[in-house]
Amino acid sequence: MKGHLIKRSFRLAGHATSIALEAEFWTVLEEAAARKPQSLAALVAEVDAARAAEDLPLASALRLAALNHARSR
Repeated sequence: MKGHLIKRSFRLAGHATSIALEAEFWTVLEEAAARKPQSLAALVAEVDAARAAEDLPLASALRLAALNHARSR
C-alpha cells in the first residue's frame, strides 16, 4: 500500500531499535546502500552516527538521507 509505514529493526551501537518509514523511503535507502556498496543496516548506522543534532529523530535523518540520495541521482 502506497504511503503505508513499514517498520524495520536494527541494532545500533549495541541497542535494538525499530524505525518506521514509508516504503518509498526504504526503497531509496536500499538503493543508496547498494551504490556504496554496503548493507542497509550499515547505512542506517552511518546515518545514525552522523546525526548532527541528537534531538533529530533517526526516522527524520533517514528521510533526509533518502532525499539527498534522490537529488544526487
